[in-house]
Amino acid sequence: MFTLEPAAVLRDVTLRDGLQLTGGMLSTERKLETIRSLLALGVESLEIGSMARPDLVPSMANTLEVLAELTPAELARCWVWVATPRHVERAAAAGARNFQYCFSATDAHNQANIGRTTEASLAAMPAAVEISRDVDGQIQLCIATSFTCPFDGHVAPSRVLAIAQDERALGASHVVICDTLGQAVPAQVASLISRVRLETPSREIVFHGHDTWGLGVANTLSAISAGATMVDGALGGLGGCPFAPGASGNTASEDILFATRPRWLTPSIFRALVSFTEGLLSELDEPNRSKAAQGARSPAKAFDWVM
Repeated sequence: MFTLEPAAVLRDVTLRDGLQLTGGMLSTERKLETIRSLLALGVESLEIGSMARPDLVPSMANTLEVLAELTPAELARCWVWVATPRHVERAAAAGARNFQYCFSATDAHNQANIGRTTEASLAAMPAAVEISRDVDGQIQLCIATSFTCPFDGHVAPSRVLAIAQDERALGASHVVICDTLGQAVPAQVASLISRVRLETPSREIVFHGHDTWGLGVANTLSAISAGATMVDGALGGLGGCPFAPGASGNTASEDILFATRPRWLTPSIFRALVSFTEGLLSELDEPNRSKAAQGARSPAKAFDWVM
C-alpha cells in the first residue's frame, strides 16, 4: 500500500473552509449526509462548520443546527471554527467538543477576517480555553497567514513563534499553521513546522495548506515529515478565504490521501470517495481541482485506483 510514515490524520474541511467561497448552499440535511458519508468511508476527522457571522459567510448559517443533530460519537471526530469565547460557548451548547480558535498572525488580515487586532484575539483566548475545558473539550490555536498576508506580504517566522509561545495560548491542544494564500514552498513549510515543534510548548502540530501555486500536496508532505500529525484538505480542492484576496482552493483531500495512503484507504474506498465528491461538486456547480480524482478517471484500467 506504500503508506507514508510517519502517518498523519487527514481532517477534511469541505464543510467549513471548502464552502466559504462557493455560491452554493447546503441544507442541514445535506451537510449531515456528507458528514456521515465521509465518516463511514473512513475519513478520520472533519471540520464541519464555523461560528462566523451568517451575513458575512452565509454558507455557515446552519452550523448550530448541524451540531445539534450529531451524536456524541460523531461529534468526537468533528471540529468547528471559532474566533471568540462567545463562539465557543454557543457551539458547546449545541454539542461541539472540538474547537479551532482561529486568528491571523497579522493585524491587517485579522481585522479583515475577524474585525479585531491579533492582540485582542490572543487576549481573549484564555476565556475560550476555559469554556472548552468546562465541557471536557479541546481547543486548537489556529494561526492564519503564518507565511504570507494578502495585505502585509511576508510574515516573519518569529511572529508565528511568538504567538505559539505566548502563555495565553498554552491551553491549546494543537497549533495549526496555515498557509492561507498557498504561497509557501516545501522547505519553508518544513522550517516553520520544525521550529514550532521544537521551540514552543509541546502540542500536536496541524498543517492547513492551499494549492494556489500548485504546491499543496508537496507542502503537506513536507509538513508531515517535519512533525505535523494532522493535515487539512477539502474534497476536490474546494474553497478558500473570502477575506484573503488571492486565496484559492484548499489542497484536495483526494490528492493528500492518494499521496499518503493511510491504512484505512483502499482503492475501492478511494473510488467511492471520488464518486461522492463528483456528486457534491456538481450540486454546488464547482469544478473538481483534484489531480488524483482526474487520474481516477484515466482510461488506464489496469491500475487498481482507476474507476
